[in-house]
Amino acid sequence: MAQRTLARYLTEEHRNKGRIPSNLKFLIEVVSRACQAISIAIGKGGLGGVLGEAGSDNVQGEAQKKLDVLSNEILLEANEWGGHLAAMASEEMDLPHLVPHRFPKGEYLLTFDPLDGSSNIDVNVSIGTIFSVLKCPDGADLSTPEAAEAAFLQPGTAQVAAGYAVYGPTTLLVLTVGDGVAVFTLDREQGQFVLTQENVQIPVETREFAINMSNQRFWEAPVKRYVDEMVAGRTGPLGKDYNMRWVASMVADVHRIMTRGGIFMYPMDEKVRDKGGKLRLMYEANPMALLVEQAGGAATTGRQRILEIVPDSLHQRVPVILGSKQEVERVSAYHAA
Repeated sequence: MAQRTLARYLTEEHRNKGRIPSNLKFLIEVVSRACQAISIAIGKGGLGGVLGEAGSDNVQGEAQKKLDVLSNEILLEANEWGGHLAAMASEEMDLPHLVPHRFPKGEYLLTFDPLDGSSNIDVNVSIGTIFSVLKCPDGADLSTPEAAEAAFLQPGTAQVAAGYAVYGPTTLLVLTVGDGVAVFTLDREQGQFVLTQENVQIPVETREFAINMSNQRFWEAPVKRYVDEMVAGRTGPLGKDYNMRWVASMVADVHRIMTRGGIFMYPMDEKVRDKGGKLRLMYEANPMALLVEQAGGAATTGRQRILEIVPDSLHQRVPVILGSKQEVERVSAYHAA
């Protein structure tokens, strides 16, 4: 039986179910090729001179790594010419990137975190790319980058596709087009992503959690209660022992949960309260929430379903709690108590 490449998978889904317009199929293929290029750059490491600081800050005031800048450029250049996009927005840029006038414009908007977990680059730990696709509203003002921002301010429920690439021992592409989650593995010899798992399902129960314990003193009471109960183990109210795992790369932490269950938390705390949270709604929380829900999990701020938040700015931040449904519902109930 022939391998099901990403292109073949998308073609079959379009033909059999009619859910993937040809322009969206092409857009996803282009993003996947950009992820392959990023994977190659990461794989060269110090040999390619891509490690270390870039000497600049992004819009959030965070120091950029050389690979942050390179990955952002790869995604922009790959996607601006194909005629399937109206504009792009990146965690690394203050304003949207409009498709240049010399290229045709399409009906979609692309948002991305070009290199998630970049603090792990120089220590050779798994990192990734996260992306989300929206329809561009009819009549949207795309005359300037400033005007174009309004077109992106749609709730996560409006996403037509979302995914992430994880650059680890193997390079994987995890994708949803709104009908379940599929995993593709990069065959480096063929230069193609090949389908290796369909209908991914996150286990309802779990014995693992991911959170930055160094922030414990800043957490709100519901999160403190929940983590204390997990740490108490089988003698505590939850009646089972938990393991903590924390990579500090959202892609890596979420992929572990997609693979074997668990709960990931970057909750509201006193250090980030004035910013609204730590993680970016458009580039991290929304695409990951869609993937997790499509895999049978749940995603919330603790008080609200992430996908129902109507953004008020391109770089809005939110608290994030996602993963195995039973555990997410438990901590949400503690917030409501």
